[in-house]
Amino acid sequence: MERLADLLIKPEKWSGLVMGNDALVRAMFESGVKVATTYPGSPTPEIAAAILSVPEDQRPLVFQYNTNEKVALEVAFGAAVNGRLSCVFFKSVGLNVASDSAVQLPMMNIIGGMVVVIGDDPGANSSQNEQDNRHFSRMSYMPMFEPATPAETYSMFLEAAELSRKMKMPILFRMTTHVCHARQKVDFGTFDPAPPDWTPKFDSKANGPYFPIAADVFPLKTMALERLDRVREYGETSTSNVIYSPNGSEPINGKRLGVVSASMPAMAVLENFHESKKPLDLFKLGISYPLPNDKVLDFLRGHDEVLIIEELDPVMENEIKSMAWDAGAHCKIFSRKQRADFMGELGPDRTWRILSETWPDVFAERKPHEVQKSLNPRIPQMCPGCGHRAAFYGVKKSLPENAITVADIGCHSLGYYSPYNMGEVLLCMGHSNGTAAGMSIGNETRKVVSFIGDSTFFHAGLPAVINAVLYDYDFTLVVMENGTTAMTGHQPHAGSGEIGDAIPIQSVLETLGVKFIKRVDAYNQKALQEAMKEAMDHKGFSVVIASHPCMLKFTREQRRKGKANKRKMHVQDNCNRSYECLREFACPSFAVQDDGSVVVNEELCIGDGSCMSTCPVNALKFSETE
Repeated sequence: MERLADLLIKPEKWSGLVMGNDALVRAMFESGVKVATTYPGSPTPEIAAAILSVPEDQRPLVFQYNTNEKVALEVAFGAAVNGRLSCVFFKSVGLNVASDSAVQLPMMNIIGGMVVVIGDDPGANSSQNEQDNRHFSRMSYMPMFEPATPAETYSMFLEAAELSRKMKMPILFRMTTHVCHARQKVDFGTFDPAPPDWTPKFDSKANGPYFPIAADVFPLKTMALERLDRVREYGETSTSNVIYSPNGSEPINGKRLGVVSASMPAMAVLENFHESKKPLDLFKLGISYPLPNDKVLDFLRGHDEVLIIEELDPVMENEIKSMAWDAGAHCKIFSRKQRADFMGELGPDRTWRILSETWPDVFAERKPHEVQKSLNPRIPQMCPGCGHRAAFYGVKKSLPENAITVADIGCHSLGYYSPYNMGEVLLCMGHSNGTAAGMSIGNETRKVVSFIGDSTFFHAGLPAVINAVLYDYDFTLVVMENGTTAMTGHQPHAGSGEIGDAIPIQSVLETLGVKFIKRVDAYNQKALQEAMKEAMDHKGFSVVIASHPCMLKFTREQRRKGKANKRKMHVQDNCNRSYECLREFACPSFAVQDDGSVVVNEELCIGDGSCMSTCPVNALKFSETE
């Protein structure tokens, strides 16, 4: 069986069952992408993993992890205006970080071509909201492609890359969690990369201006709008915008019925059509912005009633209704009726219900498929041995009762849950220090403590740290340092030492002028609690770096080296059943038997020893297991 890495660079045509993210990488390679950049975020990390699976000397492009999404986008842009086809990818809310530069892209003459891949997340599977980035395409005048399957991800990326090169403009390529992670048999083309030509091609006189300021903004905006019109014309004939009539196209009860949809909901609707065996038409939009006006109006005029089904906001609905009104298209246009249908993923059960609410005589109401639940639900929790658990345990022991704690994005966001209850407010990556600063203003009675991970520190935390130094706000920052970007799959960051020389967080803080800094091992409860108390007693901005390697990453690396830890924790007979290890420290390796005794699940225990100092009677000790 061929490895994915070998298949991704296979010269011949081939077919295989692949994930949407993997299909995207093959499309990158075939289309001639020369520079790919990212900041990791679900549902897109597997794109980077697939690229990195190919040895660097065989990789047909330069790939880089960057400090944050804005930097990643700017690196890709710089490569593109220097003549290289480029691609940047990140998660939905990553576009917020990159937006300051992203909204400028359509006004630039991007001679090499540039595709901006975003992984939107209907259902908030791994995000703090359900942000619908179709709005960004409208705001920035950037065309948007929306694949619905891994096969479309492949074919549409090839089309988007070619269109971007031809039009010299950026393309937004919107995938969703389901599309990124779905698997499908995909037929791939040949791969015959030309030798890379790295000759600099940037020429501001011939291809510019690249300086949108004052009066120059208006001709550049005019260019962006004219290009958008050309893409609209292109969309009228593109096979990415297609009409499906799986059961014919005859009237039902004297009316022609149709649905307009895109992305995954369109495939769910198509499945509903096959099941119903009724002759409805589906207009599936692959290029969702700009809409192909003529083709949409023809569809409306050819139907008596049309239902618009889309995930999240009524973006297409509002545009199509406006278009129909202006054109005098006499077609009744329906939209989703329930507020709940503007949230979450729309699978076949939900789209069937939406169809049945609109046309009950065509789609009979039915019960959704029942999912058997065989396991009891449990809250998300940190891995056995996680340094963040030890840090939260120690910090909580140090805090006065009325302290305010501010969370940030990362594995340590799980500290919000019981029993730690650390972090009462959360906005986005890097917000914690700015929010904590605001909470400290005029606050003489409650201690304020913020948390941030080491990856987020470099990603978006530094500006607020600088601000805290300038104003010397009276709060304590706890840097949860585990040496990796753990939440999204152990990608490197500026302080991990995997890209270049590690940039030590303590040195950065010292250089910025932070007056109080203590760095302790999160496992060392005594030192951590002492450091926290000193930090909170310090008047002004103080930092405690609670450091310990990500144990999931560490144990995996040790196993690969044949050095798996055989030590396991053992509960001795002097256990007084205070359950500190369960109720306060909450390592998932501990369990209570029917008789009230505490035992260790050896399948979960990694033998790290972080729990030992939490037992009030020292009832925990190591035992060797074979």
